[in-house]
Amino acid sequence: MVILGHVDHGKTSILDFIRKAKIAEGEAGGITQHIGAYQVEHQGKKITFIDTPGHEAFSAIRSRGAKVADVGVLVVAADEGIKPQTKEAIKILQESEMPFVIAMNKIDKPEANSQRVKQELAENSVLAEEWGGKIPLVEVSAKTGQGIDDLLETILLMAEMEELSADPFSSANGVVIESHLDNQKGILATLLVLDGTLSLNDWVIAGSSICHVKDIENFLGKAVKGVGPSEPAVVLGWDAAPSLGQNFERVKTKNDAEKKKLGNSQLGKSELFIFDIGSKESNKKIVNLVIKADVSGSLEAIDQMLRTIKSEEVGYRVINFGVGNISDGDVKNAISTKSLIMGFHVEADKRAIALAEREKAEIMTFDIIYKFIEKIREKMELLLDPEVKKNILGRIKILAIFKKEEKSQIIGGKIISGKSKRNAMVDLIRGGGVLMTGRIGQLQHNKTDVEEVKEGLECGIRFDLPKKFEGVMFPIREGDLLEVYEEERIKRYLQ
Repeated sequence: MVILGHVDHGKTSILDFIRKAKIAEGEAGGITQHIGAYQVEHQGKKITFIDTPGHEAFSAIRSRGAKVADVGVLVVAADEGIKPQTKEAIKILQESEMPFVIAMNKIDKPEANSQRVKQELAENSVLAEEWGGKIPLVEVSAKTGQGIDDLLETILLMAEMEELSADPFSSANGVVIESHLDNQKGILATLLVLDGTLSLNDWVIAGSSICHVKDIENFLGKAVKGVGPSEPAVVLGWDAAPSLGQNFERVKTKNDAEKKKLGNSQLGKSELFIFDIGSKESNKKIVNLVIKADVSGSLEAIDQMLRTIKSEEVGYRVINFGVGNISDGDVKNAISTKSLIMGFHVEADKRAIALAEREKAEIMTFDIIYKFIEKIREKMELLLDPEVKKNILGRIKILAIFKKEEKSQIIGGKIISGKSKRNAMVDLIRGGGVLMTGRIGQLQHNKTDVEEVKEGLECGIRFDLPKKFEGVMFPIREGDLLEVYEEERIKRYLQ
C-alpha cells in the first residue's frame, strides 16, 4: 500500500492516527523526508503502508514507492483540493495501472468542500464511484478519526478483489526502500519483502551490494528473526549501500552472491550528480560542491532539485558525494577543489570542523531541503554578472579644448540638460554615435573644484580617456556632446 499526495495534505497524519503514533512531529519542518514503511492490523489482517514524501523534490522517491505497492491511497485535502503534487501522484498511479482509493482528508474543517474536490478530481481523469466512476472515495479526518475505519476496510476489500498472494516458503526477494550509514552499526537498508521469508544469516544480493544478514528490525525497531511477504524490515550486514529501488534476492551462499555481484556490477553504478563538461558548460562560472547526506534517498532528492536550476551563465559541479557525516577527508577534498561542503541531515565531526576552520573551508549543514537548495542557488547567483543600468544625469556641449595630457584632456563646456557630476561616466557623442567612453576625473565651475554643475552653467572638465585613446592628439573636438551618466549595478537572481 503506497500513500501519495500533495505536501501538507495529511498523508503521514492519517498514518499517525492509524498507528496511534506521532511520526509527523518528529520530522524536520513537519515534512516526511524519506520513505517510511509501516505495518498496521485491521480486522485481523495486516496492511503495509509506504508513506512517501509529498514535496516536489521527492517525485523520484514517490515513483519508486508506487512501484513496490499493490494498492494506492491518494490523499487530497478537502479544503485545498488538487495541487501540483496531487496531479503528479495521479499520473504515477495511472501509469502504474495500480488500483487506488481516494482519501479526502480534513473533511472536519469548516472550509472543506467535497463537491469541489470531486469536480477537480474528475477534471484530472479521476472519477469517484458516486460520480459514476470506479474509484472508491472515503471522506476522512486524521484529526478526529472520522472515516479511518472505512478507509481501512476499503483497502482490504480492494486487496481481496486483486486476489493478491505470496509464498512465504519461497526464496526471499523484494525491493530496497532506503539505505543509510549508521555511525555505530554500519550500513543499514530498509527492505520490503515481496515474496518468501528473509531470515538471520541469509545471504542477500541487491545489484552490486552483498549482505550477510546480521540483524533484522521490524518497522517498530524491534529485533526479529525473520520477515515474510509484504513486511518491511531494516537489515544490517551490507558491504556497500544498495541502490534505491533495487531488487534484492536471497542466495544460498556467499560465493553465489559474489558471482551475481560480478554480473550486476554495472547495475550498482550511481547516476547521481552527472555534470556535462561539454562546450556549452565550459564557459559557465561554476560552484564546486561536496555533498553529504544521511541517506541515499536524500542524495537522490537533492540531485533532482538541483537539476531544476537552469542557467546559461552559471552552474554547479558536485565533486564528491556520499552518505554519512562530514569527515576531514571531505574537507581535504573540498580544499583541493575549492568546493563548498554541504551537509543534509548530517553533522561534521570535530576533526573536519577544526581543519575547515584552519583552512577557511566553508561547511554548511541543513535539516530542510528547501534551505539546502536555496543556499546553493545563492552561491550560484553570486557568480552572475550584475545587470548594469545606465542612469542618465545630463548632457554637455563642448565649447573649448584647453589641454591634452597623456591620459586625459582638459575641456570646457555648457550643461544643456540635467547636470554634470564628478567621477561620473561620460559617452563622447559625435555624428549621433558614441565615439568613446571616459570619466569626469575633475569638475570645475568658475575655476573652483566642485562636485556637480547644474543645467545652464558652464564648467571645466578633466576628461579621463579610455586606454586605447591615451596618447591620441585631441580626440575631443569643439561641438561634441558628452552624455553624463552613472552605472547602477543590480544583483541578478536565478529564475
